[in-house]
Amino acid sequence: MKFIWEIIYNIIFVPILFVLIKTSSLFNSKIRRGIRGRKRIFEDLIVNSASLDKTKKLIWFHSSSLGEFEQAKPIIKELKRTRNFNILVTFFSPSGYENSLRYPYADLVSYINLDTKSNAERFLKIVKPNLVVLMRYDVWPNHIWATKKAGIPCFLIDATMKKNTSRRFPLIKNFHKYLFNDLTKILTVSQIDADRFGGFVKDKSKIKVVGDTRFDRVYEKSITARDRNLINENILKGKIVFVAGSTWAEDQEIIIPVLKKLCKKNKNIVLIIAPHEPSILNLDKIDMDFSNDLSTIRFSYLNNYNKENVIIVDSIGILLALYTYADIAYVGGSFRQNIHNVLEAAVYGIPVIFGPKIDNSQEAQKLVEIGGGILIKNKQNAYRIISDLISNKTLREDKGKINNSFVHHNLGASKLILDEINSII
Repeated sequence: MKFIWEIIYNIIFVPILFVLIKTSSLFNSKIRRGIRGRKRIFEDLIVNSASLDKTKKLIWFHSSSLGEFEQAKPIIKELKRTRNFNILVTFFSPSGYENSLRYPYADLVSYINLDTKSNAERFLKIVKPNLVVLMRYDVWPNHIWATKKAGIPCFLIDATMKKNTSRRFPLIKNFHKYLFNDLTKILTVSQIDADRFGGFVKDKSKIKVVGDTRFDRVYEKSITARDRNLINENILKGKIVFVAGSTWAEDQEIIIPVLKKLCKKNKNIVLIIAPHEPSILNLDKIDMDFSNDLSTIRFSYLNNYNKENVIIVDSIGILLALYTYADIAYVGGSFRQNIHNVLEAAVYGIPVIFGPKIDNSQEAQKLVEIGGGILIKNKQNAYRIISDLISNKTLREDKGKINNSFVHHNLGASKLILDEINSII
């Protein structure tokens, strides 16, 4: 049956994927960048891998995008420190690839090519990995089958599976049974995920709960973020700071009217809003939403700060460091489709607020369950909750302690994954 699925996948699904990518590239510049970047993928790999120390073993980490790669970083850093492996990292998305070219702990950085049988076999022949590590979601069937055929161990780590995943539909489930059974290890973030993968895999010893490396990575980044000093301490001294991070238009429609009303009542509040996409159009829209009620300033002009109520962040890559200044945080995406990373705020021991769409985040669900995260449903509900947090310092501190404890309790997944890697290579 596996042989039949391989034929179906390569004759039907791969050509369809190729057509979809080519068609989408006509309308999407990001996809076009990815296609251009893959034109010389094998030639570049041959040239760049020639300089590697062949006496060292090579571990290949693959991530779909930059977010998944963040979860691999604590593991890679420790592997380089303790065993000094050669490290290859690959990406599907252009943003992941382009933003990681200078990552100091990678010896090679590359795209992954279209998942054809010949591409997978050629890739392995060039890089000759001793171990393949797939991050979280991005499983490419031909590449997994090629590692199995070549006798190369292949791990899926930080593995999760949603309750309503399409992988559990009858025919699709049968396909994934053959796929997941060819993995060497499936290291999951929770027992729930382990149980769900258990419905696919015959040998249950392949599955192990190790936790989520995002906790380790967020904690690691929070330590260095505290020293960045992005905002002059005099600007926020004696203020209650509300940071709204990774917001979309749907988030802003709820929280901006609420925050304007609260700021009129309490002049001691400073708002920091960091939109997920800080385009000029979006920044101007946020500016206009506040213009008739509160004074605003762009983050890049903070040297000219003059008691403005609202700081609009027009930079990227600094959100986690901005949460260091927060007394209260709102994490966006939760009124749109999927919530962003709540751990980036929770690690600082502050209450974290978000909207109702949190099915994609076990962490957000857990924060609500234990009381450190607060779910808002509408403007009226948001006003009451945020008003209570602003006026009640003890309430803020109590919820913050819950979140800080939650993050610290879940540290250590990286070490467990390293133990599994060291046991096999």
